[in-house]
Amino acid sequence: MKKEIIIKQLGFVLLLNSVFLFISFLISFFLHETSTIALLFSALICGIFGIFPLIFVERTEHIGFDEGLTIVVFGWIITCIVGMLPYLMWGSEFTLANAWFESVSGFTTTGSTILNEIESLPKGLLFWRSATHWIGGIGIILFVLLILPQSKGQQITVYNTEISSLSKMNFRFKARKIVQILAIVYISLTLIETVALMLLGMSFFDAINHSFATIATGGFSTKNLSIAAFNNIGIEIIIMIFMILSGIHFGLIYGTIMLKKENLFRSSLAKTFVLVLFIGILLVSLKLNLSGKYDFWTSLRYASFQVISLGTTTGFATEDTANWPIFTQIILIYFTIQCAMSGSTSGGLKFDRLYIFFKLIGKQLKMLKHPNGVFVSKFDGKRIDEKLEQNTLVFIVLYISVFFITTLILTAMDIDGMTAFSASIATIGNVGPGFGNVSSFGNFSSLPDLGKFVLTINMLLGRLEIFNILALIMIKK
Repeated sequence: MKKEIIIKQLGFVLLLNSVFLFISFLISFFLHETSTIALLFSALICGIFGIFPLIFVERTEHIGFDEGLTIVVFGWIITCIVGMLPYLMWGSEFTLANAWFESVSGFTTTGSTILNEIESLPKGLLFWRSATHWIGGIGIILFVLLILPQSKGQQITVYNTEISSLSKMNFRFKARKIVQILAIVYISLTLIETVALMLLGMSFFDAINHSFATIATGGFSTKNLSIAAFNNIGIEIIIMIFMILSGIHFGLIYGTIMLKKENLFRSSLAKTFVLVLFIGILLVSLKLNLSGKYDFWTSLRYASFQVISLGTTTGFATEDTANWPIFTQIILIYFTIQCAMSGSTSGGLKFDRLYIFFKLIGKQLKMLKHPNGVFVSKFDGKRIDEKLEQNTLVFIVLYISVFFITTLILTAMDIDGMTAFSASIATIGNVGPGFGNVSSFGNFSSLPDLGKFVLTINMLLGRLEIFNILALIMIKK
């Protein structure tokens, strides 16, 4: 493995972070805030360590699979370490464990927080907090598609469950085009949502911060009560629309805009994803209404937002779901497990894998009836490779095993069952809120430091895909 390649690429990662840290510093500086020095020093430290490798390490054109995978994994870890610097320097609620938790949660677009008083943070820090979402949301896609080349025809680990033509491109030779597509969609969605939110009454600062969090499917808000603080149904509708768009494969969005064959209206996967969200909304709405919690329209309003928010792994909130009927909580937990589509900014299990899983169930039922038959799983007219089916099953088992093991570890720390279980699922799914003490209007501050550290491992596993971590361990061996 060529270490100079890894060091040089990690320098670019640090420089990217230093740019956003400097913008955060400027906001804090012009507003005369207490976070000015913390953000300035963080930007300088990040910039200096980022520029040294670019100056002193020779440039190398070829990046192999091993180097690419190492760059991706260590890039995320170093980014999270750098991200905690301004929190630590500013102080207040940010102990070492809390600063690490908030940084990892931000970059992995999980959106879980340890903050009790979000609105007490200076605007410079609030912007940096939201910027970690935006960097992380586009970062994982760009790093994987741009840096990880295919090795002898093998599919790239992170996108081995992708079905669309965009994901099947040869990333080594099509990387520039892919990056352009992703950047266009990502930036365009952010700008359009920002303008829409401002037209509905949000300040520019709140609008850009919430757009960062929405398009990255993150969930950090500038308000203690999240989106509920605005109490504006227009704002909620706009955010719901953009949460759904951000949870769909970006290649399909691009294909729709460019009137290509592969688009949202022709994709059975995308249509099924939206249909499942609709069914979830309907079930939660009816239960809330029939239980006397709210009237029908209020039930529909709250159910729509919460199902879409968790189903796209965004994690915004308009109501405290901790007080909802257990039936609705179980449905919401399902969406926390399901997550959104591959090729979006969502982390976690991915809806694609569940789609393939249910296709496999149908295939197995046919084989029981016709033992000698040969059956092939398809959707959108494309054959699902048997290796992909096997990979999907293994990943689902690993994924479920991880959050069950995490639940056991947390309950060993005397954390109650609902809090431990939902926190485990919410963090590996990069969703954010759970239930119990970590519900939509709660936070993770009450958990012990060791518990917070365990959950940050979950966040990274969910964002980087479990196989990436295992593959890196095998490389090191």
